[in-house]
Amino acid sequence: MPETDLITIGAFARSCGITASALRFYDDSGLLAPAGVDDTTGYRYYSPAQVDRAVTIRRLRDIDMPLEKIAGVLAADPHTAAELIDDHVSGLLRRTQQARRTAEVVKAALGEPSGWWVATVSGPVLAAAVEQILAATGTDPELPVLAGVRLEATPESLTLTATDRYRLSTRTVVPEQAGSAEWAATVDGTDLSAALQAIRGMHLVDIEAGEHRIRFRSADGTVRTCRTLTEPFPDHRGLLAGLPAAPTHAVVSKHALMGALERQRSRYLRLAVAPDSLALSGTPDEPPTRLSALVTGPPIEVFFGFTILHPAVATAIGPDVRLDIGGPKDPMVVRSADNGDLTTLAMPADPTVIDAQNGSPS
Repeated sequence: MPETDLITIGAFARSCGITASALRFYDDSGLLAPAGVDDTTGYRYYSPAQVDRAVTIRRLRDIDMPLEKIAGVLAADPHTAAELIDDHVSGLLRRTQQARRTAEVVKAALGEPSGWWVATVSGPVLAAAVEQILAATGTDPELPVLAGVRLEATPESLTLTATDRYRLSTRTVVPEQAGSAEWAATVDGTDLSAALQAIRGMHLVDIEAGEHRIRFRSADGTVRTCRTLTEPFPDHRGLLAGLPAAPTHAVVSKHALMGALERQRSRYLRLAVAPDSLALSGTPDEPPTRLSALVTGPPIEVFFGFTILHPAVATAIGPDVRLDIGGPKDPMVVRSADNGDLTTLAMPADPTVIDAQNGSPS
């Protein structure tokens, strides 16, 4: 290669994300010799063709591989190199697990009770469930427990529940591996929201319970800790069990209903169910948006606050939603039409306090 095709150590370092001092170290270690060295100044020059090797070295160093092992990987055929990398990662995981056990011993010695394993679940499934449930948490400073998500584990399932007294959402997921005992706690919603991105990136998540916190831990040692709340959580089971049988049911396209909701500008909305259709409108002078629906039961008219109805529909699973409507003052149950493991209750607004002229409270 002509000398004019070589680049300085600084330019090469920038092109592969390695510092110039690291490149000098790799040269001295025999991993990456420069393509040329100026006899007078001693300056190192590199070829653009060396970028791939440099990036490979950088990535192997990112996973804490020693230089002698990197040399073995670079000298091996692809199959052997892959085996060497897998062996190194397996060793990292073993050391991480040992470090985790040691850390728990040290924390216990310092007075922090060690956690106990509750269940193992899929990270992406758990993250999706948490996102759906968080929409129903509250912000009432006098009832901080409403900002939490209730987690309840049994040998068969893990159930998440949240409520702000106007909505209640509950979602059940099936663990990859369930514990043998029942357990429940209310997890701080802000902490849980902050942990979502990490949980979503975990293939499997071990849920570990402590006295005042809960941990989400992956096999690679990633841990996210959330506080638990001590206040009693509302009796959501009693509320669900006490719901009257809904006489009217409507199955409608979630996409169509969300589109109709997002076109509304009123604070309060009128939901009118008739045979074969569902109509959504805001103020009385606005023409309603009519959607095709599979309806059973008598016609009914119900009013909702936009901020109550929109998230109840938005978090539903699947292409269709089923609305179970009991009456003007009863919670409406929003379910996925083909997947009943996410249930959201939405409290109607009292039509007697809604101004018929502008759709706002009188």
